[in-house]
Amino acid sequence: MITAPKLRYNSRMTRSKVGANDVDTLTDAVLTASRLLVAVSARSLAAFEETLTLPQFRMLVVLDSRGAMKLSSLAELLDVNPSTVTRMVDRLVTTGMVARQPNPATRREVETELTDEGRRVVRGVTRRRRVAIEKIVGSMPVDERRGLVDALTAFTEAGGEPPADLGWI
Repeated sequence: MITAPKLRYNSRMTRSKVGANDVDTLTDAVLTASRLLVAVSARSLAAFEETLTLPQFRMLVVLDSRGAMKLSSLAELLDVNPSTVTRMVDRLVTTGMVARQPNPATRREVETELTDEGRRVVRGVTRRRRVAIEKIVGSMPVDERRGLVDALTAFTEAGGEPPADLGWI
């Protein structure tokens, strides 16, 4: 069972002092929230029957949300070296979660795409994450949830993350 961590400081007092231009305090809050989200993600992966690392799962999510792509494009989106992406793809090909195929437009390039097994894994892990996040959000006071959607949407748009299409959940 996942519960919200107990804070050791008065978070209401900290929030009331934060102005919209206080980048350091906002950055600290996002870093703290990201630790929680990474922990939720790690637990969701650990609970799944597949053995995946967070970076491998991130690759699956990128392929799921953006479709087939060249290794160089995938490396750029993941902000890693092309050799790292090649090794990750090699491992995921052996698990049947991704496949390589010639690019139909050029036939000289190779594209990587998610397989049905990869989609099954993304959906299963995402369902587990959703349940865990729902519990955390549900434990928040209602009046504190109001601005969360707008703030998180603005944050993900600023970071270039496409909206999640979770209609399949």
